[in-house]
Amino acid sequence: MHAAVTVLAAGGITDHIAPADLIARGGLDVIALLILVGWLYRRRPSVPAMPLVLAALNVGLFAAMSTISAGKFPAGVGFGLFGILSLVRLRSAAFTLRDVAYTFVTLVIALCTGLPHRQTWLVVALVAVVLVAVLVVDDPEEYEPPTRTVKLTLDRIYPEPALIAHDVALRFGQTPLSVVVDEVDYVRETTRVSARYPAGDDPVTAADADQREQVMAP
Repeated sequence: MHAAVTVLAAGGITDHIAPADLIARGGLDVIALLILVGWLYRRRPSVPAMPLVLAALNVGLFAAMSTISAGKFPAGVGFGLFGILSLVRLRSAAFTLRDVAYTFVTLVIALCTGLPHRQTWLVVALVAVVLVAVLVVDDPEEYEPPTRTVKLTLDRIYPEPALIAHDVALRFGQTPLSVVVDEVDYVRETTRVSARYPAGDDPVTAADADQREQVMAP
């Protein structure tokens, strides 16, 4: 850290940002990130790669904000930064709404700590409020067990929805937690459904490899 401050001073960046302020804000950001990702986020089952995503977004935004505020940049640079952030999307189906919420909180913490020349007590108070809000609202006891969804195409139309779950259970040898009808095709006489099973179970190996596998009745 001392070497980084020396490089900044040599480049004249410290004319707009104090090294002590940068170190203090960086330390606060790291502490807040450890609490958010290392404790609050890990209290529940999550995607293994998600902590890396949260840490990369937080550190990257903090570095960008510190760099922009350390020199004379036009206003368009700031708008371009937020334009780039708007392109960041969690496209994987494995990411849940809770993951998106944690991503938003991660960015907010980086914004709060990345702006220089702000009173330290105000930044600490804002970060603390955000973390406490996540702690209170995100209760791990309310989480449902992780599940996996298997999509099926059955070559018949069922007169009653209860018969679908019974047929799926007979084919897989295990009763699903729930069955949702996605589409009923009266022309082809097929029914597309999504069966939900506990994540630890493996009702069909092929269905786990390709969730769009078609299972046709004999």
